Parts: sequence; structure tokens; C-alpha cells
Amino acid sequence: MSNLTRRDFRTLALAALGGALEFYDFIIFVFFAVVIGKLFFPADMPDWLRQLQTFGIFAAGYLARPLGGIVMAHFGDLLGRKRMFTLSIFLMSVPTLAIGLMPTYASIGIWAPILLLALRVMQGAAIGGEVPGAWVFVSEHVPARHVGFACGTLTAGLTGGILLGSLVATAVNRAYSPEALLSEGWRVPFIIGGIFGFISVWLRQWLHETPVFQEMQARQALANELPLKQVIRAHKPAIVETMLMTWLLSAAIVVMILMTPTLVQKLYAIPATAALQANSIATLFLSLGCVVFGALADRYGAGRVLMVGCAMLGISAMVFYQQMAVAPQNIDILYAVTGFCVGVIGVVPSTAVRAFPPEVRFSGLSFSYNVAYAVFGGLTPIMVSMMLPLDRMAPAHYVLALSLVGIGIGATLRKRERVV
Repeated sequence: MSNLTRRDFRTLALAALGGALEFYDFIIFVFFAVVIGKLFFPADMPDWLRQLQTFGIFAAGYLARPLGGIVMAHFGDLLGRKRMFTLSIFLMSVPTLAIGLMPTYASIGIWAPILLLALRVMQGAAIGGEVPGAWVFVSEHVPARHVGFACGTLTAGLTGGILLGSLVATAVNRAYSPEALLSEGWRVPFIIGGIFGFISVWLRQWLHETPVFQEMQARQALANELPLKQVIRAHKPAIVETMLMTWLLSAAIVVMILMTPTLVQKLYAIPATAALQANSIATLFLSLGCVVFGALADRYGAGRVLMVGCAMLGISAMVFYQQMAVAPQNIDILYAVTGFCVGVIGVVPSTAVRAFPPEVRFSGLSFSYNVAYAVFGGLTPIMVSMMLPLDRMAPAHYVLALSLVGIGIGATLRKRERVV
């Protein structure tokens, strides 16, 4: 029943900081999608087509996640967690800095969007290794009774990267005129991200290989065949469970955090400034919620906390969208409460990490999480958008449906915990 040591806290802090900066690098693209569309595609291209291709390049990062994650997880299970954990942030920093420095369509023509696509794919591969790699890394460093808190704190760092991107984008848009933003201002957030990424690479040299991996090395207990092959053959229930929890996670983040600011503007005529301010507040409370729900999972069991948290998420999503139609002036407090409830996703990583044995843990988690996120993260905006003409409450109903799935998973975990 060990407590967290100073070294554990340092490991957790460095991992969370690096995760926040890497997620910032991955997400900052979307905040400047309009500017990027104008600079990297022909001026005579229809605006709708330009934006479609810009978001297509953004989506390519998500599609690259499974491949990057599987490859890095393979070597993480065979060569060590720390090496891949450091490599992932390096692979994110290089393309982020390169995007900030690269020439536009006016200078190199069609090669500009092609190069941008290649760099975006590289970013996707990096984030595919970073997220599951970070969860595995911290979970194998801290005492077993604190894995929920550690993974929840790390998830808070990742979601903090979204908030950081939003704040930087807001600051850059205020500091530069529209003309200056198109000229050079848009480069600033990418250059900042690249520089901070390289600082994180340097900081991660102070991290140590996980005790779990060192013990497996000493016992020569590493996977004796392709780790992913072993995962698919022997751990199908864990794959399905992790994929369903990832669907819940992606629904909560994509709908309630990424889509909602735009949706409330269109559906309820809420001003953009009010929607974005409320979104920043919600993201801050989301980070807090990840830590709280993760810590509660350590104390009361992941199954019970997931059940209660998902019930809170479903109810808060319904109340939020219902109230936007009648009391939009309360958006800040309602979005803060909903954001905190989205923090139930802080329970997901510790549960998923425990679902796979150490020798194939990185590969099992990376495959299940990244494939599910690529599919569900990509389909969720499409599904919600298709449902909206028929149901103005579609975003809330979608989140409610996945919350019920989460309650079902929580009940299964609860039975398992009682047996243990």
C-alpha cells in the first residue's frame, strides 16, 4: 500500500506536461483551419472545397494514428517504454515546427498542400504512440493503488493541451490584424509548439524506464512473438471492452468539447465569443474532472465510478442542450458542470491499461484505442450532423446513448471487482 514518492510525482508531472504540449501541437491546426485553407490552396478554389480539403488534411492525422501507434507500441513492448515515449514527442515537434516554417501555395504551388498532408500524417503517427504510451508509462511507474489518479492526471494534461491551443489561438487572433495573421501571424503558434516540443524531448531524458518493463527484461519475459498477434489471438474481450470505452471517450470529447461551441452558435444563435469563452471554462473543468474521477476510481473501484460518472454525463448533456434553448445566459455554469462530467473519461485509461498483461500491454492498448478512436472519432461528427435535421437534441442524445454503454461497462467491471 505504497504512497506516491517524489520521483513518482516528477514522472507524472513531466509526462503530463509533455502530453499537454504534444496534444497542443496536434490540435492547433484546427484553430487556424480557415487561414491555412486560404494559404495552402489556390485562391480561385471555391471556399467550401478549400475548407473541405483543409479539414481532410486535419482528419488525415486521425487516420494515421493507428499505424503510428501500433508500430511504436510494437517496439515499446520489445525495446522499452521510455524510448518510444521520448520518440513520440520528437516526431510531433519536427512536423509542427516545419508547418510553421514551410512555404505556402503562393511560393511552391501544389507542393504546399502535399507537404502539409505529409507533415500532418507524421503528427498523427506521433500522437498515436504518445497517448497509449503515456498511459502505460505512468501506470507502470506508480503504485497499483494510485494508477487511476496517475492516468486521470495524465489525461487532464492531454485535455489541457486543447485548452492551451484555444488560449494561444485567441491570443494570436487578438495580437494580429487579419492581414498580418495571413502574412506571418499564423506561423507563431506552430513555431511555439515546435520549440516547446523540443524542450519536452530534453526534459524526458530525466525519466527512467518503468520498473515493470525492467522486471520483464530481467526475467526474459518479453513477448516471444509479434506482440499484436498475441493480443488479437488471446485478448479479444479486452480489445472489445477498450474499444467501447474509447467510443465513449471520443463521443464525450468530440461532441461536448470540440463540436458544441459551433453547434450552439448555429442551433441557439449564441455569439461566438460567448460560446468560445464557455468552452474554455468547460475544458478547464474537464481537466479537473479527469483527476477527480481517476482518484475516485482508486478509492471506490473503476466500475462503480464509471457507472455514476456516465449517469452524470448523460444527464448533464441533456440538461445543457435543453437549457440552451430557454436560458442561454447560463451557458458558462452549465458548460462547466458538463465539462466536469466529461471528466469521467479519466477512468478509461487506468481500466484499459489493466485489461492487458504487461508483456503486450502497450500493443494491446495502442491497437484498441487508436483503431477505435480513428473510426468513432471520425464518424461521430458525421453521425451527429446527419441526425441534426431530424433532432435538434441529437448531440445530447448521442452522448446519452454512449453514457448508457459506459454504465453497462461499469456494471461489468463492478462484477469483476467483486470477484477479485
